[in-house]
Amino acid sequence: MLIPHSENDAAYVIRTAAANKKALILCGGQTRSPDVDPLADIEVVSSRGLSGIVTYDPAEMVMTTRAGTPVAEIEATLAENRQMMAFEPMDHRGILKTSGEPTIGGVFAANVSGPRRFVAGAARDSLLGIRFINGKGETVRAGGRVMKNVTGLDLVKLLAGSQGTLGFLTEVTFRVLPVPQTVETIVISGLYDDAATNAMAAAMAMPVEVSGAAHLPQTVRSKFIDDKLPEGEATVLRLEGLAASVGVRADKLEAVMQTFGPVTRLGMDDSLTLWRQVRDVHPYADGTEKPLWRVSVAPSAGHQLVAALRLEAGIDAFYDWQGGLVWMRMEADPEAELIRRYIRALGGGHATLVRASELVRQQTPAFEPLPEAVAALSARVKEKLDPWGIFAPGKMGF
Repeated sequence: MLIPHSENDAAYVIRTAAANKKALILCGGQTRSPDVDPLADIEVVSSRGLSGIVTYDPAEMVMTTRAGTPVAEIEATLAENRQMMAFEPMDHRGILKTSGEPTIGGVFAANVSGPRRFVAGAARDSLLGIRFINGKGETVRAGGRVMKNVTGLDLVKLLAGSQGTLGFLTEVTFRVLPVPQTVETIVISGLYDDAATNAMAAAMAMPVEVSGAAHLPQTVRSKFIDDKLPEGEATVLRLEGLAASVGVRADKLEAVMQTFGPVTRLGMDDSLTLWRQVRDVHPYADGTEKPLWRVSVAPSAGHQLVAALRLEAGIDAFYDWQGGLVWMRMEADPEAELIRRYIRALGGGHATLVRASELVRQQTPAFEPLPEAVAALSARVKEKLDPWGIFAPGKMGF
């Protein structure tokens, strides 16, 4: 593994690889990627040597850091000023059995987002500016420190979620938000998946600012907050903000949710733990290599997808983002073709294979195949930023 300690060093490594047509895998702390076969003719380049906070003004709520800075270091610094990354980046180490430290560059390169995604946006929506090195070894700067500065904004969005296929991030600038004063969770018990979908939709239609909406079927309920949730399926709704405001909103939400089923409340400590475990897909951090899918569909279609798949395959699942994000663990085969066929039938979406054995990964496209026109456009973008195709060949269809 190559670990450059300056942007110039990283540019030199990439220029050398481009000159030799040598493939590179780009990573941060390598917590989201399996190890590369040491016998393969491919080099791993990590940004972990490019670490440290460059600028941070709590009053502006903007931070600039080098891409290899550990997420834990950033969170600790933000916590000192009661601020946070609103998009709640998940920690993949539990479900993937990896080690190391997640880095902020890796978070944005993978566009990692948590339960607040459906109200606060994805990681890319907080990203204001970047510096990166393209496949020619050239340093490129895009964006700025404020969202209204649209210079290079599209390029910023393009690199976010590109999974290391377009450029090597060296620096990121992003906005942060204040930490809520308090957090409370409303729990509705005993709802099947379809009724839970209706309850979450009703909650989101209310003017109470729900910031988390998940449904935890009976198969996973006991694995959250040390089995403290009431018996039966748990539909959980998060409220955040000033204590007085949260109390009033919780009363209103509880009154409506009681029409769906029994309601209980979780205080701040249990709520923080619960939503961190939802974020990190805690039930499936089970030490296995059973295929694990991250599926994004319309919120009303999530439970329909799972019900249809259960007629043909062994599957366990729970729902985040009001039902629009489905985490599915397959008991045997990954069933990629079946899953993607049903997604198309239900109006579209995408499925990403997050975890599987090495053999399954070799045989199964991890990312949703792109429509022909989008694939052609993506190929042209790839050619401009990485003309010799040295970055992660074969990944995301490139």
